Amino acid sequence: MSQTTLHMMPRTVVLNDADRQPCEIWTRVMGYHRPVSSFNTGKKGEFYERKYFQEPQSTAAC
Repeated sequence: MSQTTLHMMPRTVVLNDADRQPCEIWTRVMGYHRPVSSFNTGKKGEFYERKYFQEPQSTAAC
């Protein structure tokens, strides 16, 4: 049995905008989850102005 080494070239996929599927973004609002696409204009503006942070880990012992 002979062994054949296959050299696979990386495959590059190129999509046009027409081939793409939109991603639906959901967020938690007042205790429940809703899609951002269902927000009114003002609520969408508030969502996109949000600042995200990560609280630093405490070094104090409990």
